[in-house]
Amino acid sequence: MFHSKSSVKLAALAGAMLVASAAPSFAGSCVTKAAEGTGSDEKAAKFQVDEALLQAVDWGAWAAWMANGTTPGYNYGPRKYNCKKGGIGVVCRGQAKICKL
Repeated sequence: MFHSKSSVKLAALAGAMLVASAAPSFAGSCVTKAAEGTGSDEKAAKFQVDEALLQAVDWGAWAAWMANGTTPGYNYGPRKYNCKKGGIGVVCRGQAKICKL
């Protein structure tokens, strides 16, 4: 099947708009999220919590955080954790306040 460059660009733009519209719209406001993570040690379990917290708010912010440790458009506040041995090593529950800039 033949696709012109402009139709491919249009499809990509439509897809990006759909993803953007799926992100929560709460500019200037904050949400408090909670998540649970499991890992072989406490550091790994906390990392899983941090990932899940960002994924619950904005996949784009999560991707940036995974790539370079930043959360563009968000203030990713300090996390609070409660960790215990269990599962495959350590299970942590955590929460954070995440604010849209």
